[in-house]
Parts: sequence; C-alpha cells; structure tokens
Amino acid sequence: MTVQITAGQFHAADGVEDWRCLYHLVSAYFPTGSLARGIALVDEIGRLADDAQQQYLNVDLGHTGVTVFLTMRDVALARRISAAARDLGIPADPTAVQVINVTLDALIGADVLPFWQALLGYRQIGEDYLADPARRGLGRGLQPMDTPRPHRNRMHLDVAVPHDQAEARIAAALAAGGHLVSDVNAPAWWVLADAEGNEACVATWVGRQ
Repeated sequence: MTVQITAGQFHAADGVEDWRCLYHLVSAYFPTGSLARGIALVDEIGRLADDAQQQYLNVDLGHTGVTVFLTMRDVALARRISAAARDLGIPADPTAVQVINVTLDALIGADVLPFWQALLGYRQIGEDYLADPARRGLGRGLQPMDTPRPHRNRMHLDVAVPHDQAEARIAAALAAGGHLVSDVNAPAWWVLADAEGNEACVATWVGRQ
C-alpha cells in the first residue's frame, strides 16, 4: 500500500509542477483546444492508470480541456500524466483548477446530514461531507456552529484554489465589490462577503498541513 503524504510533501516532490493540492486531492488542468486532442490525452491517461493499477482517478473531459484529480500519494502517476500531456503538445495551466463546495452551518450535523444525503442522492464521506458519486454536482459540507444565527445566511460557498492563486482571487473579489470578513485562519481560508453580506470562503492547503 502506498504511504499517505501531506500536501506540503506533494508540492516538494520533483516533476509535479503542473499539479495543485485542493483539500485532500491534487488536480491538474490541460487546455487541449479541441475535443479530439482531449480524447487523445484521456486515452493516454487511461493507459497509464491501468498500468499503475490505479484505484482512484477522476478525469473530466470538456470540449477545450481535461481536468484530472488524483490523491496526494499518486506522485508517480502525476508525473507520468504530465509527461504524456507534454508529449502530445498540451501544456498544463495550474491556475485553472479549483474545487467548489456548498457548506451549511448546523447546530447538530447528524440531524441534518441524512436529509441532504437522501435529497441529493449523494454518498457520505467522513462525518460532515457529502459527495456526488457521479461527480455531477458540487460537494456539500457541514460546518458546526455553537448558537443559532437567525440573521445570517447559513449556507455559503467554499472555493478551494491553488495556494499560489489565492491572493489574486481574493483581490479580484474585493475589487468586484466584496469585502473581507475575516482572515484569522489565513492562509488556510479567508472569509469574504458580497455587498449584501452573503459570505464565501477562499481556501488553500497552506496552514492545514
């Protein structure tokens, strides 16, 4: 069994410059410019994954690009996928990856999680997270709160971005009319809000591991 590693250890490895850690996964985006080139890359990724007897791999094929998700321990496969993309003349764009979750504040998570699981048809991961098994929709998480917050929106977006893109993303949101609510947990996450107080978090792996 491959030993688990941290996000910091992954980024310190050689040959993974195309990849960025987002929560517990790593991701790379390869802009192909056409569906045909994307299919060629996906075919090669499939061959590499079969050779590696890969247990976890998610590939999203779009008309103009391919997004790949692996676990942090898959350093060797990440290197091989990057090399295959380069051989096909498809450079990666590390700035283009992200993961978006919808997060709900809950007093007692165990009381509300079954409702959302049944409603969405998702599967539970850990104690407070639901994921779409077919990757059709956003993940849904629960965030504990100590007391009811009747005057605050209890649902918000969590946007995980590459650690080297967080400041630019935050600056763009602030320039677009938002404001900073809290940076007490930065660089793990910042809390922002729009002009009417609707909140969202920008998250990175830095400060978590």
